[in-house]
Amino acid sequence: MALKRFGVSLEDDLLESLDQYVLENGFSNRSQAIRFLIEKNLAEKKWLCNHIVAGTIIIMYDQGKKEIASKINLIEQDYQDVILSSSQYFINKNFCLHIATVMGEAHRLTDLSDRLTTIKGIKHGKLVMSRAD
Repeated sequence: MALKRFGVSLEDDLLESLDQYVLENGFSNRSQAIRFLIEKNLAEKKWLCNHIVAGTIIIMYDQGKKEIASKINLIEQDYQDVILSSSQYFINKNFCLHIATVMGEAHRLTDLSDRLTTIKGIKHGKLVMSRAD
């Protein structure tokens, strides 16, 4: 496929963030990073549909904050129809890794992931999906 060149104007701080992203992710240049981000965004938009997908939701949190585990349990009760399994692994005395294996309509899994990863105190959260129909 032929490449097209175009100019992009960015504020200094946004350009610095892009350069840091290029370094942290091992891209050879800004163009490669921008292509990756655009393709990633397009792929994520495709999941805002009713396709049946399977995947995992991974959450890392401070296990000393007991209210986080309670909130996770309450949210997961509302999504029992799409949760295949849910496990907790205690990484060390501070952190817990929570993994939910899920399958269902993409928009429902995205909703579940959004609710889980936005719980106050979650250190990291991510949804990974693959089409299953």
